[in-house]
This record gives sequence, structure tokens and C-alpha cells, in this order.
Amino acid sequence: MAAGQNRGEVRRPHRRVRSGEDFDIIIGFLGFWALVLLAVTVWMEITAQPAVGWALGLLVTLLALYGMVRLRRRLPGRTATRRR
Repeated sequence: MAAGQNRGEVRRPHRRVRSGEDFDIIIGFLGFWALVLLAVTVWMEITAQPAVGWALGLLVTLLALYGMVRLRRRLPGRTATRRR
């Protein structure tokens, strides 16, 4: 068989369905770093060290997390497996 030929299979055009899977990954990533920044901010406050920078980083991370969750609600759930 020559390259590029299918074996009698009907090829459907690849249509990308927007799902929330990519958003779920980003939300998990942001959630992890929000927890890390929360722990660092609390530790800096307990030990009486400057924590303003850490607290602002936590605020930015939480705002990004909130925005991603709001965007995620508009998308459908995962419907199919990802093509390799």
C-alpha cells in the first residue's frame, strides 16, 4: 500500500471539539500554586517577615483561577479521547 492511503476506511474531517479539558489542566496548575503561595504568605506573616509580594502574587493567582473557572463553566465536558 502506498503511503497516505487508507484501507477502505472512511476518513472523517478532523473537527476539534472545544472541551474543558485544557482548562481543567490550567485550573489544577493555578490551584496548586495558589496553595503554595498561601502557605508561603502565612509562613512569612507568622515569622514577621515582609509578605506583601507573596500576598500580591497570591491575589493575582486567585484572580486568574477565578477567571478560568468562570470560562470553564461555558464549555462542555470532555466528550472523546485525545488523538495521539
